[in-house]
Amino acid sequence: MKQNRVGHTIIYSSIHFKIVPNVDAHKIIFFFILLLVYLSIATSVVDFCVADFNYPGGPTGFPCKNPANVTVDDFVFSSLSIPGLSMARLDFGVGGAIPIHAHRVSEVILVVEGTIIAGFIGSDNTAYYKTLNKGDIMIFPHSLLHFQVKVGDSPALAFVSLNSANPGFQTTTVALAANDLPTNIIQKMLDAEQVRELKSIFGGTN
Repeated sequence: MKQNRVGHTIIYSSIHFKIVPNVDAHKIIFFFILLLVYLSIATSVVDFCVADFNYPGGPTGFPCKNPANVTVDDFVFSSLSIPGLSMARLDFGVGGAIPIHAHRVSEVILVVEGTIIAGFIGSDNTAYYKTLNKGDIMIFPHSLLHFQVKVGDSPALAFVSLNSANPGFQTTTVALAANDLPTNIIQKMLDAEQVRELKSIFGGTN
């Protein structure tokens, strides 16, 4: 391979390597070692791993299916939960709504069809809400109460994504009414008749 030296630049064919004066060679070697380690971690040895639920799961999840048994249907879902990610499809009927609830992680919603009102409530009780139309995207910060309400005369379709395989889902109504917390405690926060009605709906006791 032909080598030409011009100043501090060595030219090998059409590839240029810049030599920086006074740079410790050990630092350069250390940098390339770190780069190789990173690339070895970041590069997968397989194209994909589809979980095989015919076998028990372990600390790292389920074993992979034999690629020969994988089909395109293994990649198509109405909802999805994989390490670090959950996705779900939301079909809103006319007048439909998803009540105020919270997750332990952040959520992103994308409206595909129709119109909804979506929003969240900050820890200072400020309400942030807006009418979302087709193509609009909104983020709900983690742990904050949020909601989606269908508006208009036609159904709506949206997809949500959450940055956890187990984001949790807690609504204020169910949290108060689907447990055995004594009614005389809850009624100090809510009307007693309202508490009893909610518990009769959601199966709470006491």
